[in-house]
Amino acid sequence: MRLDQPKAPRTRLLPEWDPEAFGRFSERIARFLGTGRFIVWMTAVIIVWVLWNVFAPKDLRFDEFPFIFLTLALSLQASYAAPLILLAQNRQDDRDRVTHEQDRKQNERSIADTEYLTREIAALRMGLGEVATRDWIRSELQDLVKELEERRTVFPAEAVHRSDEPDR
Repeated sequence: MRLDQPKAPRTRLLPEWDPEAFGRFSERIARFLGTGRFIVWMTAVIIVWVLWNVFAPKDLRFDEFPFIFLTLALSLQASYAAPLILLAQNRQDDRDRVTHEQDRKQNERSIADTEYLTREIAALRMGLGEVATRDWIRSELQDLVKELEERRTVFPAEAVHRSDEPDR
């Protein structure tokens, strides 16, 4: 036996199958069993069955009045339908569980991102408290313009005299 080479595959007595394929098949059956079309077809088959076995000639009837064979067929259908429906529900529960886990993780990431952005905005606001904003500068300039206009009205001769002086 060499350890640097993989083992040769063993022959299997039982056939191998894909469990997902069987699960998809069971979901299709369960989906069909839950439709109105199935109920209509099942009702039509039962009505035809009963009518045939009541009104057909005696030698062509295959299930007399207590309809034992019909009961057996319906029991067999129910005994296969129930586990297939449960299998489909279990698969859906697994998918839902994975989806909910992914949603929960996404929500946690979103909350963390929101908290980070909130902290960043708070830091920017604190930093802006020390920075001159456009509105503050505008109000300061308006105050200066008002002050200069007041000086002009208080000392009009000085303002004219200064304007006559040549530029140096």
